[in-house]
Amino acid sequence: MKSKAPKRPFSVQAYLDSAGVSKKIKAYRKGGVVYSQGDPANTVMFIKEGVVKLTTVSEAGKEAVVAILGTGDFFGEGCMAGHTVRLGSATAIGACSIIDIGKEEMIRVLHREHALSDHFIAYMLSRIIRVEADLVDQLFNSSEKRLARTLLLLSRYGKDESPQKKVPKVSQEMLAEMIGSTRSRVNFFMNKFRQLGFIEYGGDGLHVNSSLLSVVLHE
Repeated sequence: MKSKAPKRPFSVQAYLDSAGVSKKIKAYRKGGVVYSQGDPANTVMFIKEGVVKLTTVSEAGKEAVVAILGTGDFFGEGCMAGHTVRLGSATAIGACSIIDIGKEEMIRVLHREHALSDHFIAYMLSRIIRVEADLVDQLFNSSEKRLARTLLLLSRYGKDESPQKKVPKVSQEMLAEMIGSTRSRVNFFMNKFRQLGFIEYGGDGLHVNSSLLSVVLHE
């Protein structure tokens, strides 16, 4: 009796690329605005390739970096929860290819394809957990720990078994905004991490070693 071939894992990108999904694929250059705070919220986005920065601006005009998202991430999902306008802005950090799906179409394909809805729910839950962890990080951890954790998250630590990950090109000013510190403090800790071998600068950018986790775990 022949054994059954192993079932292939569900590919979100392949499914969204299929002809059965009504969508638009948009390309953005570095610095390109995907949407701005206050714009109508009527689509969900999926990053086919590239890195996107999510920011929000307070009434006083202060900007905060909410998240840095990469290939395989969804964003703009607020419209699914009833938001009629964007609560923040999304900007391409580098060249990006983004799949843009209308709210009604997204609801339709989620009902039709259970594997996609399972993935989407799991992804949203992981984002909620991440936000809660970010809040705890801001309340209780030092700026050094917050920076280490942010670098690990940007390198997608734990996504696969690679011991060294490349971080998207983000400035020290942006890192400072993300952890609620100053550029000079970020520069100090980045130099410290480099001297200890936790991070490495190469011609292709910044690499984060898994040993940086020791900074986060250290009491």
